[in-house]
Amino acid sequence: MRRYKILHRTYYNFSVPVRLEQHALRLRPREGHELHIESSTLKITPHASLRWHRDVEDNSVAIAIFESTTSQLLIESEVVIQQFNEAPFDFLVAEYATEYPFAYLAEDKIVLAPYMMEASPLLPDNALAEWVAKLWQPGERIQTYALLQRLGTHIQQTLSYKLREEAGVQSPAETLSCGTGSCRDFAYLFIESARRLGLAARFVSGYLHTQPATADFGATHAWAEVFLPGAGWKGFDPTLGEIVGTKHIAVAVARLPQLVPPVAGSFRGPPGAKLDVGVWVTEL
Repeated sequence: MRRYKILHRTYYNFSVPVRLEQHALRLRPREGHELHIESSTLKITPHASLRWHRDVEDNSVAIAIFESTTSQLLIESEVVIQQFNEAPFDFLVAEYATEYPFAYLAEDKIVLAPYMMEASPLLPDNALAEWVAKLWQPGERIQTYALLQRLGTHIQQTLSYKLREEAGVQSPAETLSCGTGSCRDFAYLFIESARRLGLAARFVSGYLHTQPATADFGATHAWAEVFLPGAGWKGFDPTLGEIVGTKHIAVAVARLPQLVPPVAGSFRGPPGAKLDVGVWVTEL
């Protein structure tokens, strides 16, 4: 078991006092048999009343409601977790799904259908189709896990990582065309490729623990999960080209990347705001 402290600070500075509308905060890690939350605090300035709920994906969401005007919004989340996913390769895939291609069981497919649906099913992405065809040809028998590893490794080795501060996610075609992308772009490319192969995949937003450096203390991060019968949802990180393990801390999952921003909200006032975000992930 490993313990991590995650400090996530978000600052919004406005040119004049504004009235804040309610904000949705997805900052609390997903708990389960692999991750336990030891302590959690959420500080917000100006004062906000909080209402917690679980969304349709069972993510923990805090709704912040404000009463006063302000020229600055500070949201600070500090969480200490216990991470037990120290043997990510210790899993067994159901016999019928060990080799690809395979078909999900009918009862599972009903639940998994939204995660198998490509973003634009009526507008086939020829660039993506051609790219996936180079990874697997009909008639080839391969271990399902090995195929997914091949996909993640290929993204990591053939595309260049680029930190993108702007909002939004590139389409798979855009990422393939420019040859660069952020972690969320690579995760989305992995997801759409897996879906084109007939596999159920979803987007994961969370944190990554990295080795301490002068300018890098950890980061928000994104990766993909694929449902493997017998093993459940298994994480693959195409940015690093590896399976998700102890240093990955999931916060929220969704069918599409844009559905789970860490902080989402609006304000009433003149347009324009300066955003500063700091994330520190420390092993205890």
